[in-house]
Amino acid sequence: MTSKRDDRRKAAVEKQIDENLRRAYEQDATEQIPDRFLALLEQLREQK
Repeated sequence: MTSKRDDRRKAAVEKQIDENLRRAYEQDATEQIPDRFLALLEQLREQK
């Protein structure tokens, strides 16, 4: 069982990862985050 604090911490880490990936790809505004990265992130989120 996870506490609300753990859930908030996990959400904050996920947000930071998302922001860092966006920043890494922001240099080329025409390029989207590759689908394989998005799929990997989704798989990691599902592993609770």
